[in-house]
Amino acid sequence: MAPYPYSAEMSARESSREAATIDGVATSWWVFAAAQSARTIVMIHGFRGDHHGLQLFADALPEYRVIIPDLPGFGESGSWANGEISADSYGRWLRAFLKHTGTSDSVVLGHSFGTIVVANGLRGQRTAPVILVNPISQRALSGPNRLMTAVASSWYRLGGLLPERLGNALLSWPLSVRVMSELLAKSRNGGLRQWIHNQHALYFSKYSDRASLIGAYTVSISHDVSEYAHAITAPVLLITADRDEITPMVAQEKVAGMLPDADMVVLHGVGHLVHYEKPLETAAAIRSFLAAH
Repeated sequence: MAPYPYSAEMSARESSREAATIDGVATSWWVFAAAQSARTIVMIHGFRGDHHGLQLFADALPEYRVIIPDLPGFGESGSWANGEISADSYGRWLRAFLKHTGTSDSVVLGHSFGTIVVANGLRGQRTAPVILVNPISQRALSGPNRLMTAVASSWYRLGGLLPERLGNALLSWPLSVRVMSELLAKSRNGGLRQWIHNQHALYFSKYSDRASLIGAYTVSISHDVSEYAHAITAPVLLITADRDEITPMVAQEKVAGMLPDADMVVLHGVGHLVHYEKPLETAAAIRSFLAAH
């Protein structure tokens, strides 16, 4: 991972890559080791990202063993051989991944799109804590940015209709990635903003195939955490942001009220990139929550 503007506060951790076929998906994941007695946190990244996006959380929580897989269709993981791409298939894959890695009773964290995967996959009787960072608590087509979502949907639709080479070129167009990055970043720190843009340029277009990308996008705008909230029995920590342009605070508060056992922490002056802009503050909230659970 490239140097980043947090070197004075935390150090980059070493990790080891592991791989196996999980639920029919060639899955890769990274393990950040800690003391043998350390608790484990499994972290699930957001849409179009890969494990790199959550490494700052791992770096900020050195006392925990952290496992970060690449979701099906992204990074170094493949997709389902049968072409199935749905919220339920992601949830089923997550349960299979936790079983394979012996972490079914471990803490699970999801960020952004990863919160949909986690909420779907961890419904039912469960006591191990769940952490949802920048949760998708309202469907994109009914949210405050529904016009932009409609534009993005047309863009993905066109990317799927064009010949494969042209379609992939459109879907991974560097300018579109940069515009997204500029819109989402809230920090006024020039060095941090540039680092964020570089991260998106490096990792935001590492998908296995365009069908997986478009399928995941469809899942991301068609589902949200509120669908599953009532069925999540585990204690849940929601880490939200007051400038999150993806899901407004009113929707976050509504979901918090739907969860049987939930705490909510609001980070100020940041939007949907909490994992890049507020890793230390997020880590502090996680420590406090896990100390009580």
